[in-house]
Amino acid sequence: MTRTASSEGHIPVIALDPRGTDHHAEAARLRELGPVVRVRLPGNVMAWSVTEHALLNDMIADPRFSKDWRNWSAIIRGEIEDGWPLIGMVKVTNMVTSDGQEHRRLRKLVTQTFTPRRVQEMRPRIEHIIDDLLDALPDRADADGSVDLRRHFAHPVPMQVICELFGVPAHERRRLQELMDNIFRSDLPPEEVTASQIEQYQLLGRVVEARRDDPGDDLTSALIAAREADPDALSEEELVGTLLLMLSAGQETTLSLITNAVRALLTHPDQRALATGGDASVWADVVEETLRWDAPIGNFPFRYPLEDVEIAGVPIPKGEAIMAPYSAVGRDQRQHGSDADRFDITRERHRHLAFSHGPHFCLGAPLARLEAGLAIPAVFRRYPDLSLAVDPGALVPVPSLFSNSSSTLPVRLGN
Repeated sequence: MTRTASSEGHIPVIALDPRGTDHHAEAARLRELGPVVRVRLPGNVMAWSVTEHALLNDMIADPRFSKDWRNWSAIIRGEIEDGWPLIGMVKVTNMVTSDGQEHRRLRKLVTQTFTPRRVQEMRPRIEHIIDDLLDALPDRADADGSVDLRRHFAHPVPMQVICELFGVPAHERRRLQELMDNIFRSDLPPEEVTASQIEQYQLLGRVVEARRDDPGDDLTSALIAAREADPDALSEEELVGTLLLMLSAGQETTLSLITNAVRALLTHPDQRALATGGDASVWADVVEETLRWDAPIGNFPFRYPLEDVEIAGVPIPKGEAIMAPYSAVGRDQRQHGSDADRFDITRERHRHLAFSHGPHFCLGAPLARLEAGLAIPAVFRRYPDLSLAVDPGALVPVPSLFSNSSSTLPVRLGN
């Protein structure tokens, strides 16, 4: 991360690390430099970052700020190429990149089937998946006796759950997992970005055709039925785009949440003792404190002002991109107190933004909370002597501006 002079004069410019080497050091630097900071993204693309919880909270619920990438002046001017490494998080057609009535239309179709009741009905199946994966962990050990908990537990739990929920055939899941991981990476060369995007849509197109030919009790079949009942309700592109959103978000957020929570407890023995010695309700506190303190998504793109605006006295022209830095606002002392940098599952809860806020609040938040709330305590019950197999400083981050987690989590299961 480097700082340079800004064309706006007094506004600092920070070049964000595309490999996400240290999200929290970068986030602390953003907070230190002010409530509104200019950021340089890969490819010398410029954007803004709003680093205070209250300001970001207000902005993401303000209808003057669009989520539709078609309002980004840089795209309108032809400055963003299809091989740009962040394009898979930006230039997509689904509810996350729509506004107003279009957003409500697309969101309604999912909320009609992806209900809180349906999420809770999945509890027994999620518990069964967790138990099977925990049973298999000793057989996953490397030659040195360590097990990569991210690869063999945190990753397959949400991947299996979300694939079953959306009726993804078993033979497509391994490649789908790799393609979903690519969406969040920000270090891929242009040709790999383009090839990955093409294959994502091809694979999801096959999923749609499979469920159209053989519908089941899954959300893809339900969305197809809604489209066939009313073709104006959902275009084919929107159907595939919705699948892309739900599958990628359903995997990545929960994967990193489980990884980060286990890592936090293994590196904070006092908090681990509180969690494992408390009643069942304490694990909800572990989940919420992890979401705040170590948000699974460190940065999230973008909002675009529909008119010239001013945030904290900083003028931002219409059509410029504004990033939501969840790592930064999760440790904002104005919102979370003077000890916001400390992982403390007993702290008084104040609302965080890890699942966003307002009309675009994450639809999958109840499922992510359920999966994490079941998976994290299950690990420590099954393996009470669990420990990190490496020094915490040796953990390598996921190479991403977006995902905030370690790419592996080697542990020793104990006796």
